[in-house]
Amino acid sequence: MDLLSQVKRQLINSQEIGLDAPILSANSLNYLRKGLQLDTEPLEENFYCNNLEELEDFISTCDQCKLSKERKNIVFGEGPPNARLVFVGEAPGVDEDLTGKPFVGQAGKLLSDIIKAMGLTRDEVYICNIVKCHPPHNRDPEQDEIKMCLPFLEAQISLIKPEIICAIGRISAQSLVREDFKITRDRGQWQSFKGIPLMPTYHPAYLLRYPQAKRSVWEDMQEIMKKLGLKSKGVK
Repeated sequence: MDLLSQVKRQLINSQEIGLDAPILSANSLNYLRKGLQLDTEPLEENFYCNNLEELEDFISTCDQCKLSKERKNIVFGEGPPNARLVFVGEAPGVDEDLTGKPFVGQAGKLLSDIIKAMGLTRDEVYICNIVKCHPPHNRDPEQDEIKMCLPFLEAQISLIKPEIICAIGRISAQSLVREDFKITRDRGQWQSFKGIPLMPTYHPAYLLRYPQAKRSVWEDMQEIMKKLGLKSKGVK
């Protein structure tokens, strides 16, 4: 039986046993992505898998762009699968590449402080990035890399179903809102991604260079807190 027939059979089997989302093998998924060139189209949660663990397993072997050549680890993201709030950064740094975890360096420590000031812990929010692999020399991810990785993020968000997304930094906001988004002009204004309220704000790395911008970020976090019904604990 060829791969296309396998895919059809798996879809039929899924429907017969009453599953809302199809169960597809890694071979079938790779066939669909490469053979049918579905990598250029937004991919929904039901196409990929049924949960974050299956999605992470699929992404772990991704070789769709040049970032895969030098990475040490995929940085998939971490947090509860039903998080009310998802933070989306730009790209993993060196520390993240080594550990496979998002926001573990100095910028990550500051993000943790911000989350704590909101009355939350990192265990209560989901944290991920636009791209899952570390760009060499800490450069910005390029458009072709973002294009290849964005369907993975869309699948994550579709599975988590958060109440709010916080886009951290220029690249995150441009990828999720619009290409001409200017973080210095448009941050702090509610946007939308796939029908989910989205708040764009400065990246913690920017705050390390320009600490005077912390007040603006805190104002943005207060807007998120209002929507989530959280009580303020004050600026940290």
